[in-house]
Order: sequence, then C-alpha cells, then structure tokens
Amino acid sequence: MGGLLTVLVSPGAHAAPAALTDPAKAAAVAAELGDDRSAGVYYKDGRLVVGVTDEAAAGSVRSAGGTAEVVTHSANELDSIHAELDRLAGIPNTTWGVDPSSNQVSVKIFDGVSTADRARLERAATLHGDAVRIERRSGKLEPAAYDMRGGVGIVSDDWLCSSAFNVQNNSGEKFMLTAGHCTIGQNFTWYRYSGTIKLGTVTDWSYEPGDWAVVDYTNPDVSPLGMVQYRDGTSSQITASRWVSDGEKVKRVGTTSQDLDGIVLQPSTTVNYPDEGVTLYNMVETSLCSKHGDSGGALFAGTTALGINSGGNYLDYACGNTDAQTDRVSYYHPVQDVLLKKDLRVF
Repeated sequence: MGGLLTVLVSPGAHAAPAALTDPAKAAAVAAELGDDRSAGVYYKDGRLVVGVTDEAAAGSVRSAGGTAEVVTHSANELDSIHAELDRLAGIPNTTWGVDPSSNQVSVKIFDGVSTADRARLERAATLHGDAVRIERRSGKLEPAAYDMRGGVGIVSDDWLCSSAFNVQNNSGEKFMLTAGHCTIGQNFTWYRYSGTIKLGTVTDWSYEPGDWAVVDYTNPDVSPLGMVQYRDGTSSQITASRWVSDGEKVKRVGTTSQDLDGIVLQPSTTVNYPDEGVTLYNMVETSLCSKHGDSGGALFAGTTALGINSGGNYLDYACGNTDAQTDRVSYYHPVQDVLLKKDLRVF
C-alpha cells in the first residue's frame, strides 16, 4: 500500500504577501513611510518600484509585497529642489520636474533660451549636485494643438452648426464632416464655436439630393481626433462606419442638445423640407430629438459612425437627454455614402 505523505508546516510560517502591482496601493505604502524615507513610485524594467532611502524602509515595502530600491535623495529633498527652481519660473523654453525613476530633478533646456537665462538656470541647478540632471533638447516649446471632435459646435458668419466626424484620406489628410445646408450663403470657412478657432474651408458639399459637407482642416494648430464628444466633456472613440439597420439603437451628439438614446425608425426616407422646396433622398429617420444648431452633428452606435444630422420636427421645448420622445424625429445623411463618394474613412 502506498505510504501516507504528511506535510508539516511550521506554526510560525506565513504565506508570502501578494505582489504589489497596483500603483495606488504602492503610493499608499510610500505615503505611510513618509516623504523623508520614500522617493516616489515608478516602473523599472517592467516592475513597479517604490524608492526608499534606507534598508528598514525597503523591508517595509517588501513586507507589503512590493519591490524596493534604495536611493540617495528623498521625495522631500527633490520636491524642495523643484520648489526652489520654481523661483525662476518665466524662462521661456524650459521645464523642470521630479523624475522618481532617476531619483533626480530633471531640467530641460530647449532652443531659444538666451545665454543669460541658461546660465541662471544652470547655476541654480548645479548647486544641488547629482540631485539635478540638465538636458539640452532641440526645438521650441509650443502650446498643444486645439483638439477637435465630432459633436462640437462650429460657426461661420454667425451660422451655428455641429461637427459630425473627423475623417481622413489615404494620405492621412484630415477632414471634418458636417451638414451641407450649413454652407448655404457661402458659409465655407468654419471656426470652432468655443474660442472661435479657425478650422478650415469647405472643399465639397451637397444639399439636395443629400445633405453633407466636407471641411478641409487648414489650421495647423488644430488637432482633429477620431472621437465624438458628449456635453459633459467626455469622449467616445469612433473606429468604423457602416450603413444603418432598421430598428437598431443609436445615439446623437450636437452642440445645442443631446438626446442620447433612440432607434432607427426607417433606414431610407425621402424628406421634403419647406424651404425652397428642397427634397432629400435616402435619409435615415430616427426617434431622436434635435434642435437648431445640432445640424451636422453625429449619429452613431457604439464606436461606429452612422450619419450626419440634417434636421427634424423642431418644437418650442427642449430635447431630452436620456430617452427618445414619442413626438420627435430627426433625419440624417448616411455617413457611409459620403465616405464612399469622397474616398474617406474614419480613424
């Protein structure tokens, strides 16, 4: 018969602590040690590390399941140096900040700094020995580009509309889609409604039998993003486009209102607008409400672009922000039609 295998465990033995992989928990361990004994949390060779200034502190980190590295300068010392350098704030084309992974304050000097300013900054930095690292970088610092997303308000000669989707051609050149009727009256140059930042110029458009326009981004300070933006400032990435399906759930964004949840009522509808007897064909009808200013906004499902807002039955009261309203409908030009016509794609 087989023997009985007995495993004896010492009463004083304890299971090893779980590996510390959550940055927030690692930061809590460092905070418990205090800024005089810790030196920040960082990744090194793919591992989460807590910098410490003595072996006893390192033991505390290891007891919590973390990886410790004994370093020379504490978080308190580096923060103090950072604060001292802040007295030199205002020198253009320079930056400085604490770099926990190198256990130093990193000072970067870009092109365009005068000889006198560079000397001032270098003198202040060298007073702290190896606690400060000075780097020379090429180029000049510039403000970040203005982000542009679908659903954001756009204006041209006081005409308010909304952007639908940012798209690009095979060369990577970026364009914005909006409603074609927004260009009536020679509204060809468009600006962002917030901040009146110039965006670009209409390159092609249609208002009867369709309702779409393509705006070429001509301002290099604008950064078109492949997203749609909600009213609370959050965004959703768009990764694909297609034709709609009857009865599918859809969402809409625009600058004047949002009625976020609705369905496709008819995937191909003929719309007869009263103004100048305009008739649009193959438009998507939805249960979503829309208001003046929402024209050109985005219709989508998840991460998929579906349509460009054309209009609806406008009433005096506001649209809802949750569910569709039974007496309201809105119409959209299929985005896939424009993309195929103009050889464009979402990104």
